[in-house]
Amino acid sequence: MTAKSESERPPAHRRRARRLLPVVWTDRALSDLEAIGDYIASDDLGAAQRWVMRLIAVAARAAAAPQAGRRVPELGRDDIREVFLRSYRVVYRVTAKRLEVVTVFEGHRLFPHDLDPASEET
Repeated sequence: MTAKSESERPPAHRRRARRLLPVVWTDRALSDLEAIGDYIASDDLGAAQRWVMRLIAVAARAAAAPQAGRRVPELGRDDIREVFLRSYRVVYRVTAKRLEVVTVFEGHRLFPHDLDPASEET
């Protein structure tokens, strides 16, 4: 299989751009981020800020290909996915219009038993 030459490709304005879903953070996910940041800040404020920004960036990247995230094994639902940043799990719900981050937690912890992604409000 050979690569198409530039003249055989559709013009840039006719190529389908990947549609990014808007990322919406639920109150719970924002609270999780704050708790993570506070915990790390007790040792190093700069590291805490960088880590929280990296978690936010991971969620933003997931919006480009939301189905690429792993199905959350504890829930087994196609609309609930997760991506990882080292040991941290960023759990999100995919809808037709957006990606909703529902929780962020360190992977060595148990999955939040009280989490009902369908009822999480933004």
